Amino acid sequence: MKWRFAHDAKGESKYVVCNADEGDPGAFMDRSLLEGDPHAVIEGMIIAGYAIGASKGFVYVRAEYPLAVERLAAAIADARSRSLLGPDIMRSGFCFDIEIRIGAGAFVCGEETALIASIEGKRGEPRQKPPFPFERGVFGKPTIISNVETFANVPLILLNGADWYAGYGTEGSKGTKVFALAGDVVNTGIVEVPMGTTLGEIIFDIAGGVPRGKRFKAAQTGGPSGGCLTHEHLNTPVDFDSLRSLGTIMGSGGLIAMDEDTCMVDVARFFMDFVQDESCGKCVPCRIGTKRMLEVLERITKGQGQEGDLELLEELAVTCRETATCGLGQTAGNPVLSTLRHFREEYEEHIRHGYCRAGVCSELFISPCQNACPAGVNVPGYIALIAAGRPRDAYNLVRKENPFPAICGRVCTHPCESKCRRAQLDEPVAICDLKRYAADYVFESDEPYTDLVFPKKAESVGIIGAGPSGLTCGYYLARLGYDVTVYESQPVAGGVLAFGIPEYRLPKAILAKEIRMIEQVGVRILTNTEVGKDVSFDELRAKHNAIYVSTGTQYSNLLRIPGEELGGVYHGLDFLRDVNLGREVVLGKTIVVIGGGSTAFDAARTAVRLGAEKVTILYRRLTEDMPADKREIDEAAEEGVEILELLAPQACVGEKGAVTGVQCVRMALRGFDDAGRRKPIAVEGSEVVIEADMVIPAVSQHSDLPFIDKEEAQTTSWGTLVTDPETAMTTIRGIFAGGDVVRGPDVAIQAIADGKKAARSIDRFLGGTGNLNTGEPIEIPAPPDEKEVVEHERFAMRFRDPETRRGNFAEVVVGFHKLNAIAEAMRCLRCDRRS
Repeated sequence: MKWRFAHDAKGESKYVVCNADEGDPGAFMDRSLLEGDPHAVIEGMIIAGYAIGASKGFVYVRAEYPLAVERLAAAIADARSRSLLGPDIMRSGFCFDIEIRIGAGAFVCGEETALIASIEGKRGEPRQKPPFPFERGVFGKPTIISNVETFANVPLILLNGADWYAGYGTEGSKGTKVFALAGDVVNTGIVEVPMGTTLGEIIFDIAGGVPRGKRFKAAQTGGPSGGCLTHEHLNTPVDFDSLRSLGTIMGSGGLIAMDEDTCMVDVARFFMDFVQDESCGKCVPCRIGTKRMLEVLERITKGQGQEGDLELLEELAVTCRETATCGLGQTAGNPVLSTLRHFREEYEEHIRHGYCRAGVCSELFISPCQNACPAGVNVPGYIALIAAGRPRDAYNLVRKENPFPAICGRVCTHPCESKCRRAQLDEPVAICDLKRYAADYVFESDEPYTDLVFPKKAESVGIIGAGPSGLTCGYYLARLGYDVTVYESQPVAGGVLAFGIPEYRLPKAILAKEIRMIEQVGVRILTNTEVGKDVSFDELRAKHNAIYVSTGTQYSNLLRIPGEELGGVYHGLDFLRDVNLGREVVLGKTIVVIGGGSTAFDAARTAVRLGAEKVTILYRRLTEDMPADKREIDEAAEEGVEILELLAPQACVGEKGAVTGVQCVRMALRGFDDAGRRKPIAVEGSEVVIEADMVIPAVSQHSDLPFIDKEEAQTTSWGTLVTDPETAMTTIRGIFAGGDVVRGPDVAIQAIADGKKAARSIDRFLGGTGNLNTGEPIEIPAPPDEKEVVEHERFAMRFRDPETRRGNFAEVVVGFHKLNAIAEAMRCLRCDRRS
């Protein structure tokens, strides 16, 4: 259409301009084309000149592309020498020549009117449109401006025909598109794909996915003028209409992938800093509006955000969009609006809690590992104490924020290690194992341990459930002086720690010792006391000033497939509970476990230890997608557990009321689900039966709260309690809740963090300050003044041999030798260092 308008425009002189001013961060498509095939661009410009009646063309290219300029100049000279440029091209009477204009790298010159001004030797500033360039462009003459990729496509379209080109892409977006893949992907570089290729295909199939086992978080398209797409959009076709509907644009084709370690507030700050720095300053909305937005974003990333900042950012971005002079100013707020739309909770966490979940905004935390720990344990502090030969102080430092160092040193999923910066050099520090070393050292010395407890208060708190969340809440409340009673329906305290985790991972003696230390501060634990049966909920409400519900998710989810009622089908949590509590369990010889989480692997490895001849785990995705810890998976394989991938159960089959196998269908991974994982799709006609005389489904758990009036307490469709995200209070005043009964099945360290949060809220509810009593401060050694960091993998830790551990429940992990523990601790880079 631009070409037609320029053709019809009146004027003796007309111009063709190739916009190669590629200023978007992470974009290098134009550079690659100019360096790799400049003749295609030149040919396209010649054709454009012939079509509109132009005699001259300009290629406006950045000075930062010296190789592109060199090769383009050589190609132009070559074309002139062959009479493809200059007067009377190919004796046709048509004259056309091309001149290179080198820009100074101003981002605003990517806007066509600013680019025209720069070509004319003026300051690169945009002007209002109309008139449009095809009406009055370079030197006031009709001009068409297209980018490098467009001109390179023109000769191919003429050669092969419009139908050939339209055979690629979608109805509304024909042809192909060149993208520059950058950021957190295995394969960075240039890729050309048909329009409508999904974002997931580009990121995972072509770019090879996200490196280092990290999760995909977002992709920025369109550079500073664009917006972001999240894991929910991996099935989105990348075309003009689809991107526009999601609040972003195609732009020049830059595509920056970001993993879970990316802070979206910092991303918005980065792009705003870029736009503000590159603003030509001609119009007030862009000159002042972007500066104000940048100031707000910088405050938020420093933990100085205020309520109302997000609304202010939105107002400023919309004002820029509606009043700025040029397209660049009008789209300056797009990254802010896009990240606010998809990641508003990250902004709120920065403002309300001073928390950056990605561990990027360094002024908000001690170190990335401490920031990643839900309980907020000072990780570099206790590791420094171990390196200094002070394991008892290290244990005490952990216990200030987490009353279960020995337990978490064995069963924690260690999210801290996923943020360890040492991993960028070799391997992350063995943070979790070092915590266990410090705890084992203290326990072996068997010295008495004394907690600082405040004087007794008049108020009492009842806690329902003696799992990690309830015990943590009780521990911190008791240290503040409250009278705390915990009600537990099972014969032992510990919740899932006691009956859901086998002894080869968590010895009962370790669990019992740390629970005794909870009781020492004054927490009274009543076992075999089921609320709603042995004592009513109303009695507890009358007796206590506040109640914390932390009953967890104690019921196994059903597969809801035919045959699940057959004899020999034994659900995972029930199986583990009965084994751990010493109840009689009738074991099969050939066992199939269904699932890929910790419960599934605990059940499988327990079955091996009880004497099963063959144990197989079925999972509908790949092993790498399993939520279980990699160490658990590897240890299970060492012990002879077979893992079958891409199999989904359809029915339990049997004879005479007893299970004989599981009918499965093979799966293929196609597309992506809302969580960004590959979606398993059944392969038609691929059914297979896996023989078994015992089937253990382990596909998550749910909660049940028979003692609470459902009309009084709001619950979700999953049966979990709805709580205030800030206070952890339910819809019943004075009743708080946390852990799995609120979140659904989660990990122990998150339950511990919820217990701490609830303790603060309950203290405030009862008139306190919300400040927990964590004991006396502990002096932490200063970081060593070492300039050089030497690569070194983790130091070895001792494990029991697979052959010797199959027939018993002795602990698999023996732990660190003292010297190796100290050496491993010295690998820490001390990210808590401050200049």
